[in-house]
Amino acid sequence: MTRFARRLDGIRIAFEATPGERPVLFVHGFASTAAVTWGGSGWVRAFAEVGRGAITPDLRGHGQSDKPHRAADYAPRQLAADLVAVLDTLELERVDVIGYSMGSRVVAALARLAPERVRRLVLGGAGPVELFETWDLDEVNRFVVSGALPADPTIAGVLGPSIAAGADRQALLACVQGVAGCTLDVPAGIPQLFVAGGADSIPAGVAALAAERGAQYLELPGCTHLNALSARAFKQAALEFLV
Repeated sequence: MTRFARRLDGIRIAFEATPGERPVLFVHGFASTAAVTWGGSGWVRAFAEVGRGAITPDLRGHGQSDKPHRAADYAPRQLAADLVAVLDTLELERVDVIGYSMGSRVVAALARLAPERVRRLVLGGAGPVELFETWDLDEVNRFVVSGALPADPTIAGVLGPSIAAGADRQALLACVQGVAGCTLDVPAGIPQLFVAGGADSIPAGVAALAAERGAQYLELPGCTHLNALSARAFKQAALEFLV
């Protein structure tokens, strides 16, 4: 059943919480939803099979959560504060956290904002270079508003399916503008596991980043940005890391 956490500014964040011990907070990526990312790819079920609960929010601008249209509303600190509101609603002091793609940057922001709430952190599908920072925001704006094809094919590749499915265009544009340049910086002392598909260019440089931090790293041979998420090896590594 969908529940809502409400921020002081009135923004509502939709989430579901499945029963189980030591619930894990799962954070999806850009232009997706919790149901698609974590339910559809088997993560909630895999964790339930070992008795662990799952907390699966829709980030603001996505799914059933509210969709403001200002870039400032998607600053990493705001997205992280939404997750704190969800944990507060559930009266959870400290949890393990898994993020994927843009969700990895949001959970890193959570660790910076409220390190005492994060026990261990799994960062999937993200590397040292933030994708939106490489985009021409004027091209993004033209594509979102008028459908003008951008020179960078990744813009249409990422945004096109969501727009075709009826997503809130202005919310997506504001999210790109607000998140652009968001880092993966995490306070020292929080154990981290990085995971990336071997055929995924988005998290380029992540192996070196993990080594620099002394963090664990798993590469999924042959996996792309999309199918890495459903890989059994990814789920197993996360389960073992979050013991």
